[in-house]
Amino acid sequence: MGLKIRLARGGAKKRPFYSIVIADSRSPRDGRFIEKIGTYNPMVPKEHADRLRINEERAKHWLGVGALPTDRVALFFGNAGLIAKVEWREKPNQSKPKAKAQERAKAHAAAAAAAAAEG
Repeated sequence: MGLKIRLARGGAKKRPFYSIVIADSRSPRDGRFIEKIGTYNPMVPKEHADRLRINEERAKHWLGVGALPTDRVALFFGNAGLIAKVEWREKPNQSKPKAKAQERAKAHAAAAAAAAAEG
């Protein structure tokens, strides 16, 4: 059984409210879960204390047992200091840019370097 630490959506239409839950990876997003360890309310300002609430003791327990957080929850845990901080662009399963995009990026960098050398 693969355990996930993920968000379960609640709230009304256009007024989201999320619970941070421990669930079996096969269960639906808003379906059955094992334990609720926190909440996330994206409708309040970022500085507000009620925006993100995490029971850190339980989160550490489940991480120790082997539960894997989703990308968004890993970002929350990184900001809270529970795990190593994960940058959004460092996802291991994210695909690399295609060849044309890489060529354009190299050309753009070369043009910027030439402009800097002139000026």
